[in-house]
Amino acid sequence: MSNGSSTTKFMLLAFTDSWQLQLLHFCLFLGIYLAALLNNGLIITTIACDHRLHTPMYFFLLNLAVIDLGSISNVLPKAMANSLWDSRDISYAGCAAQVFLFVLLVGAEYCLLTIMAYDRYVAICRPLHYGTLLCSRACVHMAAAAWGSALLNSLLHTANTFSIPLCKGNAVEQFFCKIPQILKLSCSHSYLREVGVVMLSVSLVFGCSVFIVLSYVQIFRAVLRIPSEEGWHKAFSTCLRHLAVVSLFISTAVFAYLKTPSISSPSLDVVVAILYSVVPPAVNPLIYSMRNQELKDALKKLIQSAILPQQ
Repeated sequence: MSNGSSTTKFMLLAFTDSWQLQLLHFCLFLGIYLAALLNNGLIITTIACDHRLHTPMYFFLLNLAVIDLGSISNVLPKAMANSLWDSRDISYAGCAAQVFLFVLLVGAEYCLLTIMAYDRYVAICRPLHYGTLLCSRACVHMAAAAWGSALLNSLLHTANTFSIPLCKGNAVEQFFCKIPQILKLSCSHSYLREVGVVMLSVSLVFGCSVFIVLSYVQIFRAVLRIPSEEGWHKAFSTCLRHLAVVSLFISTAVFAYLKTPSISSPSLDVVVAILYSVVPPAVNPLIYSMRNQELKDALKKLIQSAILPQQ
């Protein structure tokens, strides 16, 4: 094939050649997908329906749950369908859509996690100004900025990647479409066009990372000045959940993109891809609901009202 426009479909990496193992993969992914749908769906519904949770922290958590639903829905349904029907095909448009949504949702999630670090900073370090700095209008503007910057970044990456001529077949060495695997199919040196866009993304990630670190330095300094142990516990209870989600997000991404070629293999690459594309969206709602009494009480009230509606 001479260029990307002549490519009508890509061939994704098959998990295994055995039908029985493919069926096992389908069942495993189906269980994870349904769990992620249920957990994130409950968080979205609970926050939307309970007016007591209409606060900045839960507004950002609702956005995070929406992103997690989109992330796992972008990857798993196609992988499950391919395993069930013993297929590897994905259309050119479908592959481009997967790349666009993957970059969009990953970027939006990291920007949102940065905003949530700011929310915790204001709540602990500047509590008297919390209502002013994080009013409803400010929260909407910050969320819009996160989605907007991620959208621009995704448009640049997707347009640049799929305008590069492809000369090395159409076999993608992963179970979903990713930019590095598409670039491996490009003509010699044409992938260098992506370098400028990558540097833009790296700058965005670096800026968000520095902001998160500085926010938590200030948070820990403020918490250490709290005289009571109860105050420590209350401050750390929300911060540790956010730190756990950030750590899970960063650790899987860093291992995926910075691992040395000597330890790289198709099987390991698939496992790592599952770790950063499937595990965080499924685990994040569990982390945020764990020991979150407000969310548990609101969910309990929602379930009771659904089962025993008021007459």
